[in-house]
Amino acid sequence: MKKYKMETVVGIFVIIGIVCLGYITIKLGNLSIMNRDSYSLSARFTSVSGLKTGNAVEMFGIEIGRVVKLAMDQKDQVAVVELRIQKGVEIYADAIASVKTSGLIGDRYVQVDPGGADEKLKHGDSIIETESAIDLQEIIGKYAFGDVESKPSPAIKENE
Repeated sequence: MKKYKMETVVGIFVIIGIVCLGYITIKLGNLSIMNRDSYSLSARFTSVSGLKTGNAVEMFGIEIGRVVKLAMDQKDQVAVVELRIQKGVEIYADAIASVKTSGLIGDRYVQVDPGGADEKLKHGDSIIETESAIDLQEIIGKYAFGDVESKPSPAIKENE
């Protein structure tokens, strides 16, 4: 009887340990089992270079959500980004979503300008206005290899 009592106590501690480990994993990994505290929006970009699932969505420099899915729409030739936004954060129909870089070579994130229209976006709606990321490597490459066009300024043209 003592043997079964000891095995039962050990089994209970193992189960409690597994439950605690699962809880910590979900909290530290920013995962959510139930999405009651957030809603989903989508945005279409011509390029989302460097953006990954799990990257932050920010408004006014404050994290308001996460990128949950990246997909391609081959018909329209755009990238579709699904954003999970915290409940209580109001984003309007004229909002602008931009892919930005934190620091010079940091991680990418989506910056949302909330807009100010009368109509608010609801679960499943799309942010229409978007700005793709600036590819710094492409710009440096063009400059380094002389592929940048040099156009004379209008002031110089007028004086000639």
